[in-house]
Amino acid sequence: MNKVDPQKLLSEHLLKQSELNTRRVFLQKFGLSLGTLAMGTLLPGCHLKSDESNKLQRSFSSFPDFNPLKPQSPHFVAQAKSVIYLHMAGAPSQFEMFDYKPVLNQLHGQECPPSLLNGKKFAFIRGVPKMLGSQAKFAQYGESGAWLSEHLPHFRQVVDEVSFIRGIHTDQFNHAPAQLMMHTGSSQLGRPSLGSWVTYGLGSENENLPGFVVLTSGGVYPDAGKQVWGSGFLPSVYQGVHCRSKGDPVLYLGSPEGTTRNIRRMAIDAINDVNRLTYEEFNDPETVARISQYEMAFRMQISVPEVMDISKEPQYIHDMYGTQPGNESFANNVLLARKLVEKGVRFVQLYDWGWDTHGVGKDTALEIGHINKCRDTDKPIAALLLDLKQRGLLDETLVIWGGEFGRTPMQENRNGVEQLYTGRDHHPDAFTMWMAGGGIKSGGAYGETDEIGYNVVGDKTSIHDIHATILNQLGFDHEAFTYQFQGRPFRLTDVAGKLIHDILV
Repeated sequence: MNKVDPQKLLSEHLLKQSELNTRRVFLQKFGLSLGTLAMGTLLPGCHLKSDESNKLQRSFSSFPDFNPLKPQSPHFVAQAKSVIYLHMAGAPSQFEMFDYKPVLNQLHGQECPPSLLNGKKFAFIRGVPKMLGSQAKFAQYGESGAWLSEHLPHFRQVVDEVSFIRGIHTDQFNHAPAQLMMHTGSSQLGRPSLGSWVTYGLGSENENLPGFVVLTSGGVYPDAGKQVWGSGFLPSVYQGVHCRSKGDPVLYLGSPEGTTRNIRRMAIDAINDVNRLTYEEFNDPETVARISQYEMAFRMQISVPEVMDISKEPQYIHDMYGTQPGNESFANNVLLARKLVEKGVRFVQLYDWGWDTHGVGKDTALEIGHINKCRDTDKPIAALLLDLKQRGLLDETLVIWGGEFGRTPMQENRNGVEQLYTGRDHHPDAFTMWMAGGGIKSGGAYGETDEIGYNVVGDKTSIHDIHATILNQLGFDHEAFTYQFQGRPFRLTDVAGKLIHDILV
């Protein structure tokens, strides 16, 4: 029998105590009230006003059954239950798609007036560029009489389903900060994405699938990277889950070779037992997110491959969308978006890269690359709206289309030299988006730009206005929908934002 060394035991005890009394642990354990406040940000009703939230707070004894993605009620009855957001990364040219400007066509080839250049800063234009008329023919379609480019032959079938927002502006003219602004409400890193806010507020209707799914096409991520679907200071369980339309839907989702599902279940149970002990010790809400993520990953091993398989869709659906099972394409992603919201996924974000039409090469030329991008996206977008409508899903699904800013009405002359191909520079002062379904007025329009599409002259719309309107359709008062962080309440719309009432039913 080994003799116990009292001095050694005392040393080990003091070492353990010193480890537990670090600054980090002290802050984590500083009063149960702080842990309670932190946990309160995850509990049902946390996004409600304080008097409503207090009624819905749970005790810590219920923690083992707590699910941060459990469906929750918004502030008021919602028009939409889910969102499909189609972001065209790189900023499409509105002059070759939706904004018909005959006066601009008349000015084509003339030198740009000094009044449009004085005091302005452009990404690449230098000196005096020439005015650039539309590189597409336009005609009016639908009962709304909307002007559409010849490059959108399929979209004209559904143009009466959408509302255009033409007078949007942003204060960012470079891609990465503009994309962050569009998707997080801030050009700075660290803020939660729109999809994360929505999932945090509403949870998910399918416990076997993520509440927020991201699909990418075009071969490249957006310039701002994964931050545009990150959860920022919200618990990480609310960040977007990036899925692929080719190969394994989610990387590293499958079990290691030779590992059965029962063994996987036992491993997750063991890990989460440790996580529960960690939570009981430190009351860190991120531990709850970690437990939820392990459980979700286990369920996703079966549910995700099934829902991400489009090969079993009928042939008429493939013909309608232009999909090709097994390929990685925008069309495949759009069909997947419909399947995901049909299964109860709350927010589906599609990023399609390649819309940066500077004219420095064929891929970025308005006469080549832009036409190819329209051809790749026009048919599946029209099919999405038609398909949702025939399934009775359009009324409860908010569909959003847009880029991070617009393009200039003058031709880009990079470093003062005209390009070999035709292109336009970045323009944050006036651009177009559209919304459909989810309580959005059919055949509507809001906002007006001047006769050359350079400035907004009526009903100017900010990114915060866009976000406020999206949240409203999902049942949230954007001013009351907050999260406590670093000593103050944060919200998606910061200290701004107003509803775009004219496009609402």
